[in-house]
Amino acid sequence: MQFFGGAEIISPSPPVPPTGGNKMNMMYVFNRNGVCLFYREWNRPLKTLNPQQDNKLMFGLLFSLKSLTAKMDPTSVDKGNLGVPQLPGQGCSFHSFRTNTYKLSLMETPSGIKIILVTHPKTGDLREALRYIYNIYVEYVVKNPLYTPGTLIRCELFNSTLDQYVKILV
Repeated sequence: MQFFGGAEIISPSPPVPPTGGNKMNMMYVFNRNGVCLFYREWNRPLKTLNPQQDNKLMFGLLFSLKSLTAKMDPTSVDKGNLGVPQLPGQGCSFHSFRTNTYKLSLMETPSGIKIILVTHPKTGDLREALRYIYNIYVEYVVKNPLYTPGTLIRCELFNSTLDQYVKILV
């Protein structure tokens, strides 16, 4: 796992969009405790759950996949118990998975922030896009003196910059 952050400045030009179907469907931002700090839909024709259930299922899926990948890590002697939380950077991790209807891409920061993008299944590697979104998050949310950590993200600059970036990706 790579560690992101530091004195990195948001590039005036976002990374080049990956090849493939670049249709963005949804984005989640979770903190380390599983609280959904931010959720945005751009293209989700079928709404099946209420938002709280949807957030719990998504975080549960990520928790299970992270535990499973750490347990199956062939390089680690001490694998721990399946389901025991691991610290960011500990054990094996995953970046994305694909089904026949969507692709889920994940970036987890050292502080435990998880940024998830759900896109078209033919979308390419989104790691650079996730890093760029994380830099937007740091610049407009974390550095905002009015933001209280652990609360919902309601920053207009974050929302508008994110929307502009998604328009580039689509």
